[in-house]
Amino acid sequence: MLKLKKPFFIVNPKSYLYGSESLKLAKISDKLAAKYNIDCIFTGQLIDLQKISEETNNLIITAQSMDSLVPGRGMGHVLPDGLAAAGVKAVVLNHAEKPLTLAELDKTIKRAKEVGLMTIVCADTVEQCKAVAELNPNCMICEPNSLIGTGNSSNEEYISETTKAVKGVNSNILIMQAAGVSTAADVEKVMTLGADGTGGTSGIIKAPSWEDKIDEMMSALVKFK
Repeated sequence: MLKLKKPFFIVNPKSYLYGSESLKLAKISDKLAAKYNIDCIFTGQLIDLQKISEETNNLIITAQSMDSLVPGRGMGHVLPDGLAAAGVKAVVLNHAEKPLTLAELDKTIKRAKEVGLMTIVCADTVEQCKAVAELNPNCMICEPNSLIGTGNSSNEEYISETTKAVKGVNSNILIMQAAGVSTAADVEKVMTLGADGTGGTSGIIKAPSWEDKIDEMMSALVKFK
């Protein structure tokens, strides 16, 4: 299974982009990941992931969700084995826009490990962060649901408390703080407060230049190597 190197970055276009536009952003991210020698997680629509994997060299291709089923019955579900076969290396689970019960999250993390996919699991409150950490994902995204897509980053208390909560359960879990992160100053703030990585969605997608925005953020991140 792939292991992330700190500090790392995520480009997470969610459902803003698909097809050629998603591939365009992936190629920009690929170039800048190589420029700064940073592990860059890139998510996309399931139908686009194999092509992105084939046409980039420096990205950690990541599914935005997955189910816990095994090959067989399961019409309409996302099969972990199929993702791995398509070149996917990681999966984001339990995002606020695609939440899972704790029981289902536990099963899905275990299935991901069986097929060699790295798990990146989202959690909201300090209490949720502790509970999710007990399931031993590879990485966690700690972010208040209320800040997603707002352009406002988490306050210092939240970043410090959630980081402490996760590390208190399992110090090997990597922590991403990315809520509202959209500038070099935001990157420096979350990294100074103990995050292992960061990244963005709307701050990148809505920028006049995707390349300039990712370059700005990665150039701030590389200072924490």
